[in-house]
Amino acid sequence: MPDKIINQLDPGWKAHFEQEFAQDYMIKLRGFLKAEKQSRQVIYPPSDLWFNAFLQAPFEKIRVVIVGQDPYHGKGQAHGLSFSVPEGIKIPPSLRNIYKELNRDLGVAVPTSGNLEAWAKQGVLLLNASLTVRAGDANSHSKQGWLQFTNGCIQHINQHKSAVVFLAWGRFAHDVCSVVDTSKHCVIKTSHPSPLGASKTGRDFSAFIGSGCFSLANEYLISQGEAPVRWALDG
Repeated sequence: MPDKIINQLDPGWKAHFEQEFAQDYMIKLRGFLKAEKQSRQVIYPPSDLWFNAFLQAPFEKIRVVIVGQDPYHGKGQAHGLSFSVPEGIKIPPSLRNIYKELNRDLGVAVPTSGNLEAWAKQGVLLLNASLTVRAGDANSHSKQGWLQFTNGCIQHINQHKSAVVFLAWGRFAHDVCSVVDTSKHCVIKTSHPSPLGASKTGRDFSAFIGSGCFSLANEYLISQGEAPVRWALDG
């Protein structure tokens, strides 16, 4: 966990990171990750991308938060942004469904790349609840302290910003976003965009496919005097 990351963060994140990095749970997490490397475990994403979501979306620019659960655990997939993969990597099934709903909702062309950096640069925080994973072993780092860290980041946004849209896709994201103050923010809950979940509905959430979550997010931002997100990725 490179300390140099802190020096790259904008002021809105830097003070929060310094405070969290000094906590016992983060010291233990650093020790765990060091031990993983010493035992020659392959960790995704590469260490210089563990905090990529925060570097790509400075605190003062955040307008939307999309919560993922775990980084992709296949070679070359994870680059520190939830649901996103680098250029040239095959688009994963959940992201294909995200693009399907994007096209249905807004009529934009289905992107040919799985890289969502263009969203991040507009202030969309693409936050995985765990920031690392062992290769080929989903959720392998989720109980090592990352959830406490990222929950703290959600709380930091909740307390120090207003009019942020939280796109909570799936039950895990619903739970993570349960702390958000809906009197000052907007939480849009749907099922998960995975092939198994994209059409499911629940008592308090809609199916991801057909939800119109992208247009709903922009409608809320506009109603709060904020600029909408340009969701189209190609062209």
